[in-house]
Amino acid sequence: MDRYDPQAIEAKWQRVWEDERAFYVENPPAGEEPNGEFYMLEMLPYPSGHLHMGHVLNYTLGDVMTHFKRRHGLRVLRPMGYDSFGLPAENAAIKEGGHPREITERNIENIERQMRRLGWAIDWDRVIAAHDPDYYRWTQWLFLRFLERELAYRKAAFVNWCPNDQTVLANEQVVDGRCDRCGAVVEARRMEQWFFRITAYADALLHDHELIDWPERTITIQRNWIGRSEGAELLFRIDELDVDLPVFTTRPDTVFGATFFVLAPEHPLVDTLIERSPNGDEIDGYVRTALAKRGEERAAAEEKTGVFTGFFAVNPATDERIPIWVADYVLMEYGTGAIMAVPGHDERDREFAESFDLPVRQVIDEEEGVLVESAQFSGMAVEEAKRAIVEWLGDRGRGRPAVSFRLRDWGFSRQRYWGCPIPVVYCGSCGIVPVPDDELPVLLPEVEDFRPKGKPPLASNEEWLRVPCPSCGGEGTREADTMDTFVDSAWYFLRYCDPHNQSEPFSRRLADFWAPVDQYIGGIDHATGHLLYSRFFVKVLNELGLVGFREPFQRLFHQGWVRQGGTKMSKSRGNVTAPDQLAEMYGADAVRLYILFVGPADQDMDWTEEGIEGVGRFLRRLWRIVHEARDASEGAPPDGEPSALSRKAHETIAKATDDIGRRFVFNTPIAAVMELVNELGRDPSAPGARFAAETAVSLIQPYAPHIAEELWAALGHERLWEQSWPVADDAQLRRETFELVIQVNGRVRDRVEASTGESEEELVARAKGSPRVQSHLDGKEVRQAIVVPGKLVNLVV
Repeated sequence: MDRYDPQAIEAKWQRVWEDERAFYVENPPAGEEPNGEFYMLEMLPYPSGHLHMGHVLNYTLGDVMTHFKRRHGLRVLRPMGYDSFGLPAENAAIKEGGHPREITERNIENIERQMRRLGWAIDWDRVIAAHDPDYYRWTQWLFLRFLERELAYRKAAFVNWCPNDQTVLANEQVVDGRCDRCGAVVEARRMEQWFFRITAYADALLHDHELIDWPERTITIQRNWIGRSEGAELLFRIDELDVDLPVFTTRPDTVFGATFFVLAPEHPLVDTLIERSPNGDEIDGYVRTALAKRGEERAAAEEKTGVFTGFFAVNPATDERIPIWVADYVLMEYGTGAIMAVPGHDERDREFAESFDLPVRQVIDEEEGVLVESAQFSGMAVEEAKRAIVEWLGDRGRGRPAVSFRLRDWGFSRQRYWGCPIPVVYCGSCGIVPVPDDELPVLLPEVEDFRPKGKPPLASNEEWLRVPCPSCGGEGTREADTMDTFVDSAWYFLRYCDPHNQSEPFSRRLADFWAPVDQYIGGIDHATGHLLYSRFFVKVLNELGLVGFREPFQRLFHQGWVRQGGTKMSKSRGNVTAPDQLAEMYGADAVRLYILFVGPADQDMDWTEEGIEGVGRFLRRLWRIVHEARDASEGAPPDGEPSALSRKAHETIAKATDDIGRRFVFNTPIAAVMELVNELGRDPSAPGARFAAETAVSLIQPYAPHIAEELWAALGHERLWEQSWPVADDAQLRRETFELVIQVNGRVRDRVEASTGESEEELVARAKGSPRVQSHLDGKEVRQAIVVPGKLVNLVV
C-alpha cells in the first residue's frame, strides 16, 4: 500500500485481530497456578448515550498498558462491561421517550461499535451488563448473603431526597447540597430505607490502605470521609423519657462546662420530643425549616438558630439538669447527632449561648493548660484529665472510651424503576423474608409507567407485587424499591473472571487467579463512592470465603478531565465530541495518539480538533519515512562504533519503557518517538536507519496499533502485537561526550561538547576557557563554580 489510508488499514487489522482472537484470554484449567498474569481494568461506562473523548482517554490509557504488559510476556485480562442499571440510563430513556431496556441495549450496541472502531484490545467474550438477569441474579444472591450476616438492614431514617429524580441519594451522591446527577437541591426526608452496614468495616477500610498502591490524594479523601476520631462516649440521662442519650466527644475534660444539650434536627429522638413536648408544633416547624437547608449551609451559618424542647438532660459529671435544644448547627453525620454544649471552650456553642442567653462556664485555664472548676479534677493537666474523667464516669456507668466515625451506613434503596429488584418479601406474620436462592433472579417486571412519581414505580404492578410469603405461604408483598447502581458496580470486576458461570457469581479459584485488579483506571470523583463501596464488598466477600484477598484494586490511576470550551466534556453538558466521527475523518490511530499526546494523562486537558490534525501529519510522515528507510541502502557504520541513529533508537526505547512502565507517563514517549522519526527523516539511508525505523514502529504500537502493524509488515515482519517489547542496550546509552551547558550567574552563555570522563575541575576549566563565557566574565572574579555532572557548569561572579 503506497498511500497511508487509515480507514482501510484500520478495518483490515481489526478483522485480523478478531479472526485471530488476538486479545481474548482463556481461563486456566484446574490446578494451574498464577504465573505472569496481569488484570487491566478501567471503570465501566454508563450506556446512557455515546462515548466521548473523556472515555477515549480512559480506555486508550488502558489499551497502552494492555499492549505494553502483553509485549512484556504477561497474560493480560482486559474485559469490558456496562453499568447499565440506575439513574443515568433511566434518565436517558425518559429524555428519549423510550423504554429503559430498549434505549440501554441500543446504546450498548452503539458503544461496542465505537470501541471496536477504535481498535481497543478487549476480550469481547467477557462482556457483562448490570441489567442482564444473568448478572443481577448474582447481585441479588450477594445481597442475601449480606442480609444473613446482618450487614444489610432496613430502618426509618432521614435520607437525601432528590426532588427532580424523585429518589433517595447516598451521602456520597450529594455534592455541595445538590444531586450529583442533575444538580437539584437535595431535601431531607424521613423514610424506610435499606442500608449496608459499611460502618462495621470503617477501621478495616482505613487500615488496609497499607495494602494498596493508590494516589495519596485519593487515600486522604477516603480517610477524611471515614473520619476516625478517638474520644469518649458519655451518657446524658433524660429522666422524663427514661432514656440515656450517648454523646461522643473528643474533649471529655470539658464536661464540667457543659451548660446545655443540643440535638440535630434529624436525631431519632426529636420525633418523640415533638410528640411529648408542649411546644411540639414549634419544634416540628423548626425541624422542617432546618432540614430544607444544606448541611454545609447549616454548619457555616453565622446566625445560630434553635428551639428549646422543654426537656432537660442530666450532666453525668455534675448531676445538673441542663436544657435540651434542637439546633441546625449540629449535624447528624458527626458523632451521635447530639452534643454536650460547652460554650466556654467551643466557638459555635458560645455563639449559640450568646444568642439565647445561656450560661457560659470556663473549666480550662487555657494559659496553664489545666482544669479549673472541675471538682476533684481541678488543677489536673488536660490530657491527664481526659483519661481520669472517662475512667471516673466509667466506674459510675456513665462513660467509656470510644471511637467515632464520620462515615455513615450506605443507603442503597432507590424509588426508581430501572434497577436491580431487592429480593425480599414483607409478611404480616414473618416480617422481612428473603427470597430463596433457587427462585432468583427476581425479575424486573414491566410497568405501565416507569417515570418517578414520588413512590416506587414497581408498586404499580400488583401482579408482581403480591406474592405468597416464602416462609409461611401467607399473603406477602415484594419490596418495590430497587438497588442503587453502585451495588452493581461494587463487584462487577469479579464477574469478569468467570462471566458465564451459572451456578455461582464466580468461582473462587478463578477470582483468586486473576484478581485483585493489578491496574485500575478511573476518575477521582469516585473516591468516596464506587471505590469505597468496592473495597467494602471485597472485605465482606473475603470473610464469606468467596475470595482470598482483601482489596479489589492493587494500583489506581486517575485520568484528568477532557475539557472543551473550558468545561468538562460530558453528555449532561452537551459539549461532547464523538470519537467515531473523528476516526472517520483522521483515523482511529490519530484519535488515540492525540488524546494521549495533549498533555499528562493525570491532568485536565483542553480538546481541540486542530491538534488532531497535527498528529495526523505526524502519522503520514511516519508512514513515508519508514518506507524510505525500508527501501534505502544503509551506509556503513563507523568501525566498531554504534551509529548516531542506533544510539538515538536505544535512548528512545529506554525513555518510553521507563515512562510507561515505571512513571505511568504517556505523552512523553510519543514525543520521544517523534524526535526519533525526525532524526531518521534527515537521512533515511544513514547507518542504523532500518533499526531506527523498526524501533519507532514498535514503540508507537500501543498508541497507534493499526499503522504500526501495517508498517511492521512493510518492514518484513509479522504479528507485532505478539512481539517482545524492545530492550535498550546499556552500552549504547553510555555516551563518550555530552553537551555541557555553561552559565554565568545562572544565565546560559554557551554550550560545548565535553567528555563524560572529565573531572569537575576540567569541566570548570573548559567553561572558563570558552570565548563566549570570557566576554561575560570581563575580568570579574569567579567566586564559586557549581557543577552538575553530565549537564552544566554555573560560574558565579
